[in-house]
Amino acid sequence: MSESEKHPVFRRFGPNFSENEVQFIVHGQGVVLFNYKGAGPCVFNIFNKDKSAGLKVEFAVGGVKVAGSVPLVDTNSTKGLSSDPGAYYWFSLDSQNQKLYAGVGEARLETVVYQYEFPKKTEENKAFLESLVSCTLGSYMKALRLLRDPVTLTVPMVVRATDDLTMSDVAAGTYLPSANLSTMNQKLYNCVSGRKFILDDADFPDFSKAIEHSIATPGLWCNTKLKEKSTEFSKDKPNPLETYLRITLGQNNGESPGIPYVMEIWPVGHYSPVHGHAGADAVIRVLYGNIHVRLFPFLSAEAIPFSYAEFKAGDITWISPTLNQVHQLTNLKTSKTTCITIQCYMYEEADKGHYDYFDYIDPNGATQQYEPDSDMDFVEFKALMKREWLQASFFRRLGLCLT
Repeated sequence: MSESEKHPVFRRFGPNFSENEVQFIVHGQGVVLFNYKGAGPCVFNIFNKDKSAGLKVEFAVGGVKVAGSVPLVDTNSTKGLSSDPGAYYWFSLDSQNQKLYAGVGEARLETVVYQYEFPKKTEENKAFLESLVSCTLGSYMKALRLLRDPVTLTVPMVVRATDDLTMSDVAAGTYLPSANLSTMNQKLYNCVSGRKFILDDADFPDFSKAIEHSIATPGLWCNTKLKEKSTEFSKDKPNPLETYLRITLGQNNGESPGIPYVMEIWPVGHYSPVHGHAGADAVIRVLYGNIHVRLFPFLSAEAIPFSYAEFKAGDITWISPTLNQVHQLTNLKTSKTTCITIQCYMYEEADKGHYDYFDYIDPNGATQQYEPDSDMDFVEFKALMKREWLQASFFRRLGLCLT
């Protein structure tokens, strides 16, 4: 198995997907994501229907160059090809706004290394851009995915239900309306966003306190399990802080990497390795505490985070096959409480080659495969926390202390 098969950036979609030539879904717009492996030039062309006119795009180490009938120069473009083996690239064509973007990693404004806006928004320029229908890649390049819509705006991280959004929210782009999620993510969102989908419910109002107690008390389940997991991401270098608990809801139905619904428990100061999400859709809701997120353009030991975010109890964020895929989660040392999240995953319906691992970067900088597993079923875990909490309450009433 090759490295690209072992650690895919995206899944291939459909038998007719070409790695060397793609047809834009809408003429004059779209994003082509591709990788480049080789010593030859990284050059591709975007053509009109009869290939009589178009754009020539060249990625080089020192920047990106684009030319039509004349050079379309971005004088600030000083980055292009990366020596990082995990890097991949993208180019965005936008005829409506008459803008061109190029970037490294996820296709978004935060990863742009080249941008050009036609100085005069003329009908002639628009007609030229709208005439472009295909992209032909060079021999050292392979198309990874084609997106219908161009890169235009910074995409919000926090999702809000449509009923909770104001006109000002929509105008400012502060939140992502739940209706704008993909079909699969809307399904996941609807499952975990309800008012009654909470940790401390009527059945066990002290659930969060019981979990905190179990983490803090030697001999209890959470404390013991966290110690056992200190070698989970590195057999040779135990790290008690690079641990968290995975409490699963339901079973693996073959439509997600691992069991689709997972309650994750993050003690203060604990964190995950930098990792990807198998090209799956995902929705994450914070049930208790706060979680800090670092977002990366691609999976690599050398990749630099392009964004940071902090999510509090009640916040819901999202992952798609092409956005927010690579991150690191941390419950900061400055936090006062454990963080507990519900994370749910599902492959897109078009994904015919399910990749069952969350790839991560180990302490030596190598990419490894992590098979999402379960530390305990949710029903069993909740019953166990009840027993531990009742026992602790009993001893407290007697004026005794287990610790």
